[in-house]
Amino acid sequence: MKYISTRSSSESLAFESVFIKGLADDGGLFLPEKDYKFDEKDLSKLQSMSYYELATEIVYKFTGDFIEKDNLYELVKKSYSSFRSEEVVKLRKVGNFNILELFHGPTLAFKDIAMQLIGNFYEYYLSKNKNFINIIVATSGDTGAAAINAIKGKKNLNIFVLHPHNRISSVQRRIMSTVKEKNVFNIAIEGNFDDCQNLVKAMFVDQNFSKKINMSGVNSINWARIVAQTVYYFFCFFSLKSEKLNFSVPTGNFGDIYAGYLAKKMGLPIDKLIVATNQNDILHRAISKGDYTSKKVSETFSPSMDIQLASNFERLIFEIQGRNSDKTKNIMAKIKENNYKLDENSLNKINKDFLSEKLSEDETINEIKEVFKNHNIVLDPHTAIGYGVAKKLKQDNSCIILSTAHPSKFPEAIKNALGKNEELPPELRNVLKEKEKFEILENSLDQVKNYILKKIDEIKN
Repeated sequence: MKYISTRSSSESLAFESVFIKGLADDGGLFLPEKDYKFDEKDLSKLQSMSYYELATEIVYKFTGDFIEKDNLYELVKKSYSSFRSEEVVKLRKVGNFNILELFHGPTLAFKDIAMQLIGNFYEYYLSKNKNFINIIVATSGDTGAAAINAIKGKKNLNIFVLHPHNRISSVQRRIMSTVKEKNVFNIAIEGNFDDCQNLVKAMFVDQNFSKKINMSGVNSINWARIVAQTVYYFFCFFSLKSEKLNFSVPTGNFGDIYAGYLAKKMGLPIDKLIVATNQNDILHRAISKGDYTSKKVSETFSPSMDIQLASNFERLIFEIQGRNSDKTKNIMAKIKENNYKLDENSLNKINKDFLSEKLSEDETINEIKEVFKNHNIVLDPHTAIGYGVAKKLKQDNSCIILSTAHPSKFPEAIKNALGKNEELPPELRNVLKEKEKFEILENSLDQVKNYILKKIDEIKN
């Protein structure tokens, strides 16, 4: 399978290049040249597989010559060996809905599912190519922790994580900042997540810098993450043996729900993908009204959704523009100028597959209270938004809520809703006591680049 950029379809690349690059040289995102679709016979074979087998079959369709199938299976098993759920993910009935728990990995977030595999992909790649890679990633809270856990201690790899200073939960920060391995660097940026993300994109686009440090990225823009996340949509569908499902997905950067869209394009009979947002509701406004103008980001109890420009939305724009890279490039320029509104034709195309709704802060807290009162289950604030949105849209039991994080990662929200703390699993409680290590930097591209170059130079010497 070959890949093209959303902003230029003239050059096609193999999976290995797409994986290592993360972002295209022209600033676009990678997508396959052609869609892959399972037929009914294929789906019938997949439905009896374990999660490991299913992940191997699906991911292998996209990796081309990068890895042999038997080796991929071994990497999948290695990636999920530390998960607390035997089948990686877990379904739980809560009221009218099934909740798909995706937080049983080492950092208690759905990001672990893709990131553990990606960490082992890097190691596999470096065993064949004697390179040194520097990974730079922006995080709104969970991606950074998952990436650090997957990369820490690995040879010939450094990881630099940018998070918005004082805008993620204390537990999210501590899971990152208490890691002691010498190849891990945490940077707190004086700004919001969009600022962190823009800095990372600017470093990718700066060819002199990115090539000098052999830069790679593991944000949700990396195609390997999207592919790895499609697996649990398939697994959920086969586990429930349903004819058709809807999925309510707490959505910030549009990566997790785009994985659901990819699964649907691959032949999984999904009806609607529901974009569930907090009061930073640009995606809800875009999907319901066509309004894709960014506003000031407000801090909420669900910090992983405190985003205005969702990077992966570009992939959907490319699709609804008939995979026209010139049109997509022009639209992205308008978005950068904060001057883009979806036309009626584009909106109609999106609404065939997507619904959307938002929850306010009060609604989110009330949802945590109600679910605990009625079902004795504590939801993290992101999952509570997915749950509350499904109720708002009057979904029935065919709607699956993706539960993206363990509630203990958001003590402020849980304390506000329930007047108590949800304890971290025993293996992570040490992060509350360990000494933190992170650098606070201004929202300055030059300052961040100089810091990274300095640290790389110190490691070499």
